[in-house]
Amino acid sequence: MENNFTLSEILKDSKYKLSQFTQSQIDELEKSVIFKLNKNEQKVAYTNCLVRRKEVKLSAEEAIRQLYLIKLHKEYGYPYERMGLEYAISFGRQKKRADIVIFDKLDLRAVYLVVEVKKPKLKDGKEQLKSYCHGTGATMGVWTNGESISYYHRRDPNYFKDIPNIPNADQKLSDILNEPWTIQDLVKKDRLVNERKSLKDIILEMEDEVLANAGVDVFEETFKLIFTKLYDEKESGGNPNR
Repeated sequence: MENNFTLSEILKDSKYKLSQFTQSQIDELEKSVIFKLNKNEQKVAYTNCLVRRKEVKLSAEEAIRQLYLIKLHKEYGYPYERMGLEYAISFGRQKKRADIVIFDKLDLRAVYLVVEVKKPKLKDGKEQLKSYCHGTGATMGVWTNGESISYYHRRDPNYFKDIPNIPNADQKLSDILNEPWTIQDLVKKDRLVNERKSLKDIILEMEDEVLANAGVDVFEETFKLIFTKLYDEKESGGNPNR
């Protein structure tokens, strides 16, 4: 059946967005979509999954997942053979499934990174992602709903640190963690723009990670950080390479 729909139409009744993906990534998935008639003679979208190598129904969540598979492969260089979907994680007698995992280059049984493309609020999605990283031993996690996106490094079982991105397939995590930053970099890699977050989102995340249960006044500590940032920018003067 002729493909005459777009992904925007597939997502129109959902809360998912496409702003984290390039037009070429969207085009690639749209070209793979086929439509079949169900028993009620309604059109239903399907695509050939890039990892499972079989036809799957293209729900809104599945569309975002397939787009992120393309992103991981085309932008970051990860081969589809290193990826797994609906990866089972045991929590006692209970089993849950991670949307996407990337396996370690040297040990395809070890999970290197977990990606969740669920649509809950960031805080809820992040908690779920944390549990999956704990359950698999993964050192990194990504949460996205197609619009906002967050990258995390699991430094120890109780502390997840925001990182600006995940490493490419030929990089190490240390390349990201040890990357030097200048004022120019801060402008170019503005989280409010690149991760599609509000300043409120950033402050709430900071509160959750740094200030929760610390016995301090949240706003006082936040304003200290803001004033420190302003002072640092003032000291930088007109030197964007500082």
